[in-house]
Amino acid sequence: MDREALNPNLELDIRGEVCPYTYVKTRLALEEIEVGQVLRVLVDYEPATHNVPRSVRLQGDEVLKVEPVGERTWAIWIRKRNPSI
Repeated sequence: MDREALNPNLELDIRGEVCPYTYVKTRLALEEIEVGQVLRVLVDYEPATHNVPRSVRLQGDEVLKVEPVGERTWAIWIRKRNPSI
C-alpha cells in the first residue's frame, strides 16, 4: 500500500473506549468525511481491532490497514466507500 493511500483526511482518537462505542464513534466520524477520503482511528481496546473493521466492511467501507502503533495502541485506516444516508 502506498503512503498516499494511508494519508488520513481525519484522525479519530478513541483510546479509552470499548465496543460498541468504538464502532459508533468510528461510524460518526465516517459521516464527516467524503467518499474516497481516509479515516485513521486509534484504539487501545484489542477487540476493537477486529470488531471495528468487520462492522466497517459490513457497511460497505474499505479497511486499508490495521497495525500496532505503540504499546497497546492500534491504528485502523478506513477509506469511505459508502455514501452517508
